[in-house]
Amino acid sequence: MKRSDAPEALLAAASLSKPLTRADVTEMVVMAKIKKGLSWGKIAKAVGQSKEWSTAALLGQMQMTKQQASAAGKLLGLPPDAVLLLQQVPYKGSLPTAVPTDPLIYRWYEIVNVYGTTIKELIHEEFGDGIMSAIDFKMDISREPDPKGDRVKVVLSGKYLPYKTY
Repeated sequence: MKRSDAPEALLAAASLSKPLTRADVTEMVVMAKIKKGLSWGKIAKAVGQSKEWSTAALLGQMQMTKQQASAAGKLLGLPPDAVLLLQQVPYKGSLPTAVPTDPLIYRWYEIVNVYGTTIKELIHEEFGDGIMSAIDFKMDISREPDPKGDRVKVVLSGKYLPYKTY
């Protein structure tokens, strides 16, 4: 029997048997957010974390606890498998290309290209040879009113980790 001859119900059942991927869950989250008219801040309140962390988690970059995933799932109307996937350790790194093509994300790439060596030098001068952690990390994004046009204020705060000799 050709696939085109299969009953419609059989095709529907076959499509349901495919396990969800983390990318599928991200798409579900974004669509539910849009359909329900929710903000990331409102979702974050339900999750019990900052809007920055909650957004990263729901876009597939952080692991949620069972309680956090359940709260997000309930608010967004996610299926049980999606709630389970929110609790798994993600494969981090969400950009599809080495040089981002989205204009807003590209500007961050540009900032690192232009100011990265300056940031590195100033951190090393202040703290010594080490890095700023992206694991023990906080971020705050807010609007800063300005008469010439509102500004985007981004505060990144990562624990300093010195390199060790051995």
